[in-house]
Amino acid sequence: MSTSPLYQRLARHLAQREAEGTRRRLTLPAAGLVDFSSNDYLGLSRHPAVHRALLAATQQAAGSSGSRLLTGNSAAAEALETHLAHFHRAEAALLFNSGYAANLGFFAAVPRRGDTILYDEASHASVKDGIRASFATAFSFRHNDLADLERKLSRASGAVFVAVEALYSMDGDTAPLPELAALCRARGLHLVVDEAHTNGLYGLAGEGVVAALGLENDVFARILTFGKALGSQGAAVAGPALLRDYLLNFSRPFIYTTALPPLTVAGLTAAYQLLPGLQAERQRLFALSDYLKTRLNAVPGLHVPPQSHVIHPVFFTHSPGPAAVRQVAATAQQAGFDVRPIVAPTVPAGTERLRLIVHSFNTEAEIDGLAALEAAL
Repeated sequence: MSTSPLYQRLARHLAQREAEGTRRRLTLPAAGLVDFSSNDYLGLSRHPAVHRALLAATQQAAGSSGSRLLTGNSAAAEALETHLAHFHRAEAALLFNSGYAANLGFFAAVPRRGDTILYDEASHASVKDGIRASFATAFSFRHNDLADLERKLSRASGAVFVAVEALYSMDGDTAPLPELAALCRARGLHLVVDEAHTNGLYGLAGEGVVAALGLENDVFARILTFGKALGSQGAAVAGPALLRDYLLNFSRPFIYTTALPPLTVAGLTAAYQLLPGLQAERQRLFALSDYLKTRLNAVPGLHVPPQSHVIHPVFFTHSPGPAAVRQVAATAQQAGFDVRPIVAPTVPAGTERLRLIVHSFNTEAEIDGLAALEAAL
């Protein structure tokens, strides 16, 4: 087999990644490091109330036993969807097994041939993969550039969807949602907002940016991911009841996937019950986010964009390349800080960076220690 053309092609592509310093490998998380990398913003994956709900759920079946349309549905899953709709001020919500599946399931099913999708160029890979499967015409517009979006509208036809993220996962900046909502309302466009990195963090009770801004009626669909601030897994699409029914009938990632297990549904239900009482944790998270930007921007040779929030890309003024960025991250890990490098192809070549995530359980002293380490490198 090692001499077959396919084997050689696969090996050649891996060798090219190796030579570029961009080959991906799995690594085991080291114990005891200060967490500046995970998406567990509020520490809910380790919250005692969530753990108690998980322990109670261990008396149930280990798995859901099938897809939601066959044997995998449950009263608990439907109750969670009802709570999600009420909590996020939507007509309805439908559970998916991941944020990736939710984006893929929405964009591959709802926009059809003859429709148009306009998406921010910084959109997540799952959005782009769903767009490829939709058969709709698609155009990207420059990141957060409403003027470019309007220019692309001249090429649109059919039902027009505008896809953005409330907070972008690599740059940590936010979409101009009020302006986007006004444009979509005036032009009859369907706004789709991925709230993966804002669900649980924004709003008085953690309802997300769309609800916090009062834009629920201006957004056709929200993708609400649970693998970040909710500390679990899965996602939901929230929007009109008609959309839920349509996805249930036409979204292949929903129809043909084994449903989330009872354990996950129980943990998510407990996490959502905690969210309204975590105002202090959210305020601390935002304060620490600002503190980290201030401390790292004081280190010569480093730059954290002022618009980043919670997620912070750390750029090097001398553009060190992927290998050097990986080495900086490795040095930080050896010093006790869980810091990860982000290199091409996840981000464009030449924009390699560290990606730091702040959590409500981090401390100013931990940030000071990381800044001191970076200053010494």
